[in-house]
Amino acid sequence: MSTSSHETFGAPCWVSLLSRDLAAAQQFYGAVLGWEFGPVRLGEAFSVGFADGIPVAGLGSLPPELSTPVVWTPYFAVDDADVTAARVLERSGTVAVGPLAFGTGRAALASDRDGAVFGIWQGDAIPDWGMGGDAAPAWLELRTRNAFDAAIFYGEVLEWACEHAGCCEVAYAEESERILLRHAGRTVARLHGGTLAQAPDPHLRPRWQVHFRVPDLGAAVKAALARGASTVFGPDSGPFPHEVTLRDPDGAVFSIAGPAGSAA
Repeated sequence: MSTSSHETFGAPCWVSLLSRDLAAAQQFYGAVLGWEFGPVRLGEAFSVGFADGIPVAGLGSLPPELSTPVVWTPYFAVDDADVTAARVLERSGTVAVGPLAFGTGRAALASDRDGAVFGIWQGDAIPDWGMGGDAAPAWLELRTRNAFDAAIFYGEVLEWACEHAGCCEVAYAEESERILLRHAGRTVARLHGGTLAQAPDPHLRPRWQVHFRVPDLGAAVKAALARGASTVFGPDSGPFPHEVTLRDPDGAVFSIAGPAGSAA
């Protein structure tokens, strides 16, 4: 089943990872997150990870001639990829790839003014992917220099808090000093300030952080470390309890969150 990006415009609709070794990435994330993998119509260089039969994320092979870092990239649903890409450029962001035809729709890869990478997608989308709540397989947080500046940029680019029916709403959570992005009354992403644009470690610079839910945090961390991952933030040092931020063997940073009461 699928829906249209027109119905969920402005909201996160997918995450993907381009790895240097697709088979190795599948083995790693299968062991850590319990995913099973299936093919997609884009060919053998791409696959989709499923958790309990629900599509969670896409994995693909990074072309060997590219020396770009391996990162998890979020995609946001848009009405018109060309119009959205133009908005990114008008607001001093960068469009690195596209918009171009991709599968059943059109996509582009961009970055905001502080360098955080994100994608836009126009076309068929998976219903309720990332639509908040404890049942969502993944959720997103923007770690950025200034959350209010970022909210203005993304709000103008992705039509957050606009006059159109069905758009995403933006709210400020004073207790956590985060800006919340909501769709249909549910929090679908968070924006948090305080990062340094010139941090020595590129993974500590402004970026979209992908969080995956796991049933057993301790078991998932143990499986990750046994397969070559390293810990970036432990449960006591990260921004959320019951969560650990890891760097996979290819260098991609992601977080895993367990249920309340779980321990790493």
